[in-house]
Amino acid sequence: MKLVKRIFKTIAKLVLGIIGFLLLYAILVFFISKISVNSEVSQEGKEIELFILSNGVHTDIVVPVKTEIKDWSEEILFQQTKSKDSLVNYIAFGWGDKGFYLNTPTWADLKTSTALKAAFNLSTSAMHTTFYKSLKEDETCKKIRISIEEYQKLVIFISESFQRDANNNVQWISGHSYGKNDAFYEAKGSYNLFYTCNTWTNNALKSGNQKASLWTVYDKGILCHYQ
Repeated sequence: MKLVKRIFKTIAKLVLGIIGFLLLYAILVFFISKISVNSEVSQEGKEIELFILSNGVHTDIVVPVKTEIKDWSEEILFQQTKSKDSLVNYIAFGWGDKGFYLNTPTWADLKTSTALKAAFNLSTSAMHTTFYKSLKEDETCKKIRISIEEYQKLVIFISESFQRDANNNVQWISGHSYGKNDAFYEAKGSYNLFYTCNTWTNNALKSGNQKASLWTVYDKGILCHYQ
């Protein structure tokens, strides 16, 4: 009986510990995400138009396909999408967990093993790119304008997030896409409870001296600074 009691006490402590951790995590996520950085930055008179795009959970940073700073179509090839459509104006970048991206096209496909690996830094990452002809600004798509100098910094951040081969080329993950205009590539880093797809987008904005959260793991932590 004493052994059984000890086991139950250990389980109870473990459960309470998990609940306590999750509660503290939720509180930190909510309050820290409200802290703004670069809150005084102005968009007035700036040359380059970008978008922050959310699907309600995940965010992408959307930039022009071609500018004087960067022609993304030289690395992210139109031929690597199903449509092979080159008549596009914007490209979206979304960093995330590779297993989740490739094996979970819908929430119904989510496996416990995939979720656990993503949460606890146990898998690799991928970059999801999507071409767009146009975007419409609304509650889940925020337009911003940045300077050439700011965009140069953002380009460096995005470029350095890709895993590259010996010839410094991005590495296409063939055979995987969600639609006709997107593709996946190998990326650096690992997804975890403290660094998610939205943390990456938030850091991308910070790299370009744009309004962002001090730290966030969810999309509202970014969008709340663009009301």
